[in-house]
Formats: sequence, structure tokens, C-alpha cells
Amino acid sequence: MLALEIPKNYSPKLSLKDTQKAIKIIKDTFQENLAKRLNLQRVTAPLMVKSASGINDDLSGVERKVVFDTKEIDGNFEIVQSLAKWKRMALKKYGFIENEGLYTDMNAIRRDDDVDNIHSIFVDQWDWEKIISQSDRTSQYLQKTVKTIVDVVKLTNDKIKSIYPVLDGEISADVFFISSQELENLYPNLDSKSREAEITKKYKTVFISQIGGDLDSGKPHDFRAPDYDDWNLNGDLLFWNDVLQAPLEISSMGIRVDENSLRKQLTLANATDREKFEYHQMIFQNKLPLTIGGGIGQSRLCLLMLQKAHIGEVSVAIWPDDMIEKCKENNIPIL
Repeated sequence: MLALEIPKNYSPKLSLKDTQKAIKIIKDTFQENLAKRLNLQRVTAPLMVKSASGINDDLSGVERKVVFDTKEIDGNFEIVQSLAKWKRMALKKYGFIENEGLYTDMNAIRRDDDVDNIHSIFVDQWDWEKIISQSDRTSQYLQKTVKTIVDVVKLTNDKIKSIYPVLDGEISADVFFISSQELENLYPNLDSKSREAEITKKYKTVFISQIGGDLDSGKPHDFRAPDYDDWNLNGDLLFWNDVLQAPLEISSMGIRVDENSLRKQLTLANATDREKFEYHQMIFQNKLPLTIGGGIGQSRLCLLMLQKAHIGEVSVAIWPDDMIEKCKENNIPIL
């Protein structure tokens, strides 16, 4: 049996039909207000990219991609895992300027993800990216952007609650900021996930910054690919999930690498072989804009706001047979 939490006496607050209506309201409200607040334009996004392009997201660097060939086109192709690199190149290609950005509906397959209440091999998120100036590459600018996203989350939650009063989940707009090293210092005897649980349970809305590099313990808080986020200017946004009594990561985001941080992080990650790819060369040659960006989980946001126990209640995917049966036995309707 794979990991599955069964909340005591769980019962969905909305019917299947109302759940579908509510999902659309949440998605429409959130993306409309996110675009307005961050000055983003919606663009279409790829489902697949050339393997040889080096543009697919490597996540922590060990996940296997879904690779395939075609009948008429030479080479191998990959289903995207996210669009971290593609977005930055798209901003240049489409002629965006400073303080303008884009967002996409990104669908991905992450075949090596462990499935549980909040993880699926199918991933849907708003992938967004915005051009910034050199002077914006600061923790202050990052925190300002995080606060804006949290404001939009709260606005969306308030709207869905006004339409469906049975929903009573609260979103705190007061973000608690802490670095991964500060968090380790605070809870030195806990592993990183337990530290996240403790701090999010206490403060409800938390942004953990500086993820990717080794901490004083010799281990990173979590793994990050070395070639999109600047590990000193990134982080994860978490909300406390009352239904599961656990933290829920809604977004991983950050200010992106420049020439110096890219070289440093590729070396630390023993990944200097990637320097040959067009994306990396464009950064070294200052041919790509400086940006900030991230992904915001669509189904996770719906899970949180609709007070669901399993992400399969708001997203159609594939699950182990024993998980489906266990959910059925415990009044958790998997789509």
C-alpha cells in the first residue's frame, strides 16, 4: 500500500457536480487576478520538447522523463516536467520587455513521483515568468512577489467561500519568511519535511527560501536543478492544510540564474556537461533576460480551497488499484 492519509470522519463538502463548477471558478478567478497583479499575458505552452534541446526541466536531476520517438521526425522527444527554461526563452522570442511577463497552463507527466494525497504523476500548474532588472535580483523583490501571490490566493479563497458557504477554510495573508538554514537551526533534530510541518502548522502561510545548496548539516533542504533558480533567491510557498493536518506546497519559485550563479551551481551539482546546450549558452552570453518565475499548482490550490482529502478528487489521473479501493471505502471520491 502506498502512502495514503485518511482523515477521520471525512466527507466531501461539495458534490461531484458542484466540485467541477467550483474548480472552474477557482481557476478563472486566480489566473485573472494573478495576471493583473503581476502584469502577465497568457501564452500557449508545449507539451513536448526535443530531448537534444536541453530545455526540459530536470527537477532534482534524477527523475526519468517520458521519452518517445515519432514516425516522421528524427530524434527523441520528451513530455515536459515543467517549463522553467522554456518560459525564459519565450519571453525573449515574443518580445516581452522589463516588468512584463507570461503565464501558461502547463500539463506535465512526472513518472517517478510517488503518488499519495497530494502527489500525482500528472501535474497541472500555472507556469509564469516575468522580466526583471538587475536591481530587482534581491530577496526583498522576491518577498514582495510572494506576498502578491498570497494576496491573490486569499482573494480567490474568499470568493469561492462566498459562493459555497459550506467551505470554511481560512487563508492567512500574513506570510512568515524563513531561510532553509534558519529553519534547520530552529529544528536541528528534525528532517526537512518535519521542519516544514512544524513551521507551517505554527504560522499557517510560510515561504522557505534559499533551497538547493547544502546546509550546515551537509545536506540541502531539498534538491533543485542547478540551471533555473538562483539557490540564494528562491523558495517554496506552503499553506497549512487543515483537512490533512499537514503543510501543502503550492508554489516553488524564484529569481532565475544569471551567468555567475549558473556557473557556480552547475559546478556544485557536477552538471557542467549542460553548458553545451543553447539555453545555458544564451545565459552565459547575456542573451536571455533576467527573470523571476515559478509554478503554482492548480489542482493543489483546488484541493486546499475545496477542503478535499485527495488530489484525485479535483484532478483526473491514474492511481494504484489499492489506493482507489481504500479511498472508496473511506468516502473519498476519486475522479
